[in-house]
Amino acid sequence: MSEALFLRAARGEDTATAPIWCMRQAGRYLPEYMAIKAKADFWTMCRTPDLAVEVTLQPLRRYGMDAAILFSDIMTPLPSMGVSLRFAPGPEIDDPIQSARQVRELRVPEADEIAPFVNDTLRRLRAESPVPVIGFAGAPLTLAAYLVEGKGSKDFGRFRAFLYEEPRIAHELLEKLTVVTERYLRAQVDAGAEAIQLFDSWAGLLDKETYDRFGFPANTRILHGLSRVPRIYIAVGAQHLLASMGALPIEVLSVDWRVPLAQVRHGLRPGLVLQGNLDPTRLLAPEVEVRRAAREVLRSGRGGPHIFNLGHGILRQTPPDNVAALVDEVRAFARHDQEIG
Repeated sequence: MSEALFLRAARGEDTATAPIWCMRQAGRYLPEYMAIKAKADFWTMCRTPDLAVEVTLQPLRRYGMDAAILFSDIMTPLPSMGVSLRFAPGPEIDDPIQSARQVRELRVPEADEIAPFVNDTLRRLRAESPVPVIGFAGAPLTLAAYLVEGKGSKDFGRFRAFLYEEPRIAHELLEKLTVVTERYLRAQVDAGAEAIQLFDSWAGLLDKETYDRFGFPANTRILHGLSRVPRIYIAVGAQHLLASMGALPIEVLSVDWRVPLAQVRHGLRPGLVLQGNLDPTRLLAPEVEVRRAAREVLRSGRGGPHIFNLGHGILRQTPPDNVAALVDEVRAFARHDQEIG
């Protein structure tokens, strides 16, 4: 059997058509997802393999995506460290980190203690999914942002101040999160993940010097240990960090919607695969505009390997038919024919 299109592109092949998958391709915009959510809350779905497998497979059945991504959340490994966590609906930490004592008290569990239900889900997905399965985790910097802030924030001001006011404690926290994240992702690969994506959702809030000091070393260490599978990294709003992100040990850099792919590719090392980068709000437009926007991204992605995705996750108000039109347009686009599109 020939290798899947997604894996060929993720390993650096400049494929004739771009594979497509979408962040949050399983979620609230799908009626079949909402039917399950009516009976089980989000955190229950994440921790119940039967439900997580079903939700992961739903967009594959509907659209025929070229990859499946594990249905879970970046916060999933934190309870195994002793963190009290709830979703209301976003993640909230009951006892945010404020002191060295709290950091010392955080557990560093062994791999088999870290969300074992995730590995059960991945083993089943590897057997049932018709396309490669992507595992994922939150990057240490982003997890630390939630642990210190206590919940989501527009600017994570408390966390950013913490990095400057308590750098020693911050490094101790990041060290523990790095060990746990590497163990967590290694276990996912062992359980069947054929690629991994490291989500650094809030790295873009930091200047380059601060990212290079606190984020880059942890990410490098984690990604170095996962070379068996294609490695994908994403940070949102992080154009000023492109040089650092491009130096990470990754095969694929996922790019948000703010900069055209052609411009990003020009400044990065040759052969680095780009993933992205349609603005998710463009999926709210009429179908003809969705198709036009898809072609814009596809043209910009020429000149090297490209995996089509959004610049962030699908919005819950997205019409399902528009996602179908998007998939259709990507599949029809011949990347090596300059006269098409």
